[in-house]
Amino acid sequence: MSVLAPVPATEATDSTGQSRTAAEAEWVRPTWEEVVTNHSAKVYRLAYRLTGNKYDAEDLTQEVFVRVFRSLENFKPGTLDGWLHRITTNLFLDQARRKSRIRFDALADDAESRLPGREPGPEQSFEFNNLDVDVQAALEELPPDFRAAVVLCDLEGLSYDEVAAALDIKLGTVRSRIHRGRTMLREKLAHRDPRPAQPAKQSLKPRLKMPRIAGLL
Repeated sequence: MSVLAPVPATEATDSTGQSRTAAEAEWVRPTWEEVVTNHSAKVYRLAYRLTGNKYDAEDLTQEVFVRVFRSLENFKPGTLDGWLHRITTNLFLDQARRKSRIRFDALADDAESRLPGREPGPEQSFEFNNLDVDVQAALEELPPDFRAAVVLCDLEGLSYDEVAAALDIKLGTVRSRIHRGRTMLREKLAHRDPRPAQPAKQSLKPRLKMPRIAGLL
């Protein structure tokens, strides 16, 4: 029985003299217009789940594609979705950190009335696979770092390794943030427990049993 030796990947050389595989040599970088057309809906969905409202989601989405426009020529063959996840979450976390340093009492007296409302409009209720309103509200109360990890894993479907790459953090940190974030969500959604109240005569301590909501619990 003969054993065939593996066929080595065909290599080419680019303008810088660096070798590339045949697949990389054949790869064609997408245009900015193609990225926007094919990925804007996904980016906006992620931005909405991170920010919790339409207005901030629109601003964040716009910033993402400005960043893409400026750095697309440096994008190497790989997972475009993963690259967009990194850009979106990093911009969101940067914004969240900046906002945390702004004192609300330094704003105008009528600033609160001019802030975007938390009540979703009809289009928001329809979008994003009808993400539960209570779940979205609970997500907004999580610290930004925990929120980003939970959203990427439980709503966007990324693996722990992919979340670690998107957030540029260690795998252990990802596990910790997701665990703590899920625990916080369970506490905030405890009112959703559908179990009937236990009769007073029962002495057994009831166990918290939460419904699976949007893949989070």
